[in-house]
Amino acid sequence: MSHTKAISAAEALERLKSGNEKYIGALTSSADISPAKRLDTLENGQQPYAVIVACSDSRVLPESIFSAGIGELFVIRVAGNVIDDHQLGSIEYAAEHLGVRLIVVLGHDHCGAVDAAINHDPEGYIKFITDEIKAAIGSETDDHRACCLNVKRSVSIIESSLEIQSEEKHGLKVIGALYRLADGVVEFEI
Repeated sequence: MSHTKAISAAEALERLKSGNEKYIGALTSSADISPAKRLDTLENGQQPYAVIVACSDSRVLPESIFSAGIGELFVIRVAGNVIDDHQLGSIEYAAEHLGVRLIVVLGHDHCGAVDAAINHDPEGYIKFITDEIKAAIGSETDDHRACCLNVKRSVSIIESSLEIQSEEKHGLKVIGALYRLADGVVEFEI
């Protein structure tokens, strides 16, 4: 598959930062979600410039946060932005087949999954998520620091698990970021 529109990780990061700046003060979205864009991506395929691994929290909308339209971001959502083989397979696909060079693990403050890991002992399938978060945060009880530690662990898992992760060889970069619910700001490279 051709990656004619693939951009570098640095260029992708600048687009995300610029998009977040637009979002912070916006009342509406200027992203292209038009019928024409839907048809274009149907006929010509998707060409996302970044992978965003985000929490499933309904207050975290990656396309809006980065002022991105249809086909611009490859978004993977899972509670607590934890990483397992399914997420790694999706990331691998985006990097190898779509030419994406930037992978962002986007955590957020006031995360319910992180709170559950700190303050509760859930049962059922939720335990798979909270166990991953507990492995990331250890005994940390501060929400902000715990959220950052959780993001850093996911970044580390991605970096150590992907053969394509070499920045020198493939130009691929993996970074962590934290979205602040109150003001919409994304702190990059936490």
